[in-house]
Amino acid sequence: MSNPYENARAWTPDEEKLAAVLLHVAAIFFEFLAPIIGFFFLKDKGPFVLHHAKESLNFSITVLLIAVVLAISIIGWLIIWAVPAYWVICRIIAALQTSQGKFFKYPLTIRFIK
Repeated sequence: MSNPYENARAWTPDEEKLAAVLLHVAAIFFEFLAPIIGFFFLKDKGPFVLHHAKESLNFSITVLLIAVVLAISIIGWLIIWAVPAYWVICRIIAALQTSQGKFFKYPLTIRFIK
């Protein structure tokens, strides 16, 4: 008996696009968990999904660092409310751009994973 997953077919561009959109949308609800799972399980599915998995993970790490830096500083407490607003708006824009088939890049993001 052979492995049924051995000869798995490649994903179509529409399947890649759907997975990338779901990755961005899932990151709204499961911020750090969805990008990590997406990166490790979807990175071999195609270049479009790989790009968006990396972007989503890089954005999550960057937002986490920004929140920590703002939480440590006294002045940061005055503007820390802007982080969740920026985070949700960027995630929604990323999902919309991805649904149109564009290779979206989050603004003001440090590219830890290249």
